Amino acid sequence: MKFDKALEAMKNGKKVKLPSWGGYWYWDEEQQTIMMHTKEGNELDIRETQRVEYTLGNVCSDEWIVADEENTPVLGGVATFNFGEAIKYLKRGFKVKRRGWNGKNQFIELATAISYVSPAGKVVNCEHEAIGNMAIAFNGTSGVQMGWLASQADMLAEDWIFAD
Repeated sequence: MKFDKALEAMKNGKKVKLPSWGGYWYWDEEQQTIMMHTKEGNELDIRETQRVEYTLGNVCSDEWIVADEENTPVLGGVATFNFGEAIKYLKRGFKVKRRGWNGKNQFIELATAISYVSPAGKVVNCEHEAIGNMAIAFNGTSGVQMGWLASQADMLAEDWIFAD
């Protein structure tokens, strides 16, 4: 939902969040402000945010959801997100995985500074005009697979989570 609907929900007593968040926001009637409850359990008045650009970017999102015991870690749930968000987190250096992947400790991460040894024994540093020197690495039960390609099921899934 867009933020105007999220604000309305907060004013009606609901907690709201973006899908990947461990915490939530809620309306404090007494102070007439939005309070941010962080994944660490801290409370912060939105007017005291230290990262104004980040906070305003969140306000502009149209992916707000009601926070509950199933989708919010501080309430006992697990935060999930879509593939687009997973890619954003990869680019920020996080490891992500599908909640439904069967293999233990499987995840993907962004690999950089990629090189290989040619049959002639020369070390070649990969460089691609469009993506530079990066690829998605799949860390699975059999080892690391460079250049992992997402299936349509992976791309359409809403069960992406952060890997430990």
